[in-house]
Amino acid sequence: MGTLLNHQARKRFGQNFLEDEGVIERIVKSIHPRATDNLVEIGPGKGAITEHLLAACPSLNVIELDRDLVPLLLARFIARYPEFKIHQSDALKFDFNSLLSGDSRPLRVVGNLPYNISTPLIFHLLEYHAQVQDMHFMLQQEVVKRLAAPAGIKAYGRLSVMVQYYCQVESLFDVPPECFNPAPKVDSAIVRLTPHPVLPHPARDIELLQRLVNVAFQQRRKTLRNALKQLLPVDAIESVSIDTSVRPEQVSVAEYVALSNELAQQLEQGKPHEH
Repeated sequence: MGTLLNHQARKRFGQNFLEDEGVIERIVKSIHPRATDNLVEIGPGKGAITEHLLAACPSLNVIELDRDLVPLLLARFIARYPEFKIHQSDALKFDFNSLLSGDSRPLRVVGNLPYNISTPLIFHLLEYHAQVQDMHFMLQQEVVKRLAAPAGIKAYGRLSVMVQYYCQVESLFDVPPECFNPAPKVDSAIVRLTPHPVLPHPARDIELLQRLVNVAFQQRRKTLRNALKQLLPVDAIESVSIDTSVRPEQVSVAEYVALSNELAQQLEQGKPHEH
């Protein structure tokens, strides 16, 4: 039987195993796991972070896509931590509510996310925002910059708006490529996402907000007025107290919500609109 030590990273799973003990300790310190947490780790890999999380929270759940890693992780941990559970599954399709059944404790989510699935996975997890206490992810540094970007800078986009709608975003620290095996070609960073207990700018219709933001940033070189013409009548765009002559990246989360709420209200009142 193989061991975790000689398990080769697989390109198709986007695997890069974190091996720097100093960085691992810093990540675990940032998470500050406790025995009472409802903690779930996505993509434990060879268990570098898992080992530390289990020491603090023996009832850890992990989600691992690579079925070859599952018996190796069990062999390493199950004797010492009988409550340890592995779900051999694709995190993008995983029902995180299944970890809440009969459990009133919110989820704390941790993951060294494969870069090829990080954005869709974050959107998947946002669907569970009301059941999540916080999320700590290792991501491509560029993605963390986009998550945390304020309006008005180039990195600000659809991901920034929708994640900041649901969460407070904190970029914690950078992790250079040499901390991994194999070393990725990009810098990484640790980010903390904390869902707002109460949404600061609630949308009347979240799907409408998502469509609005999508359409705006698909044409981010246009003014907001021109980008949204396919979705909204001009008078609807101009009836909101937002300067629509600016580009989509200059519009704040609160302003996007105000715009979508204005449109939602017009639709509820049955006003004609164009698509």
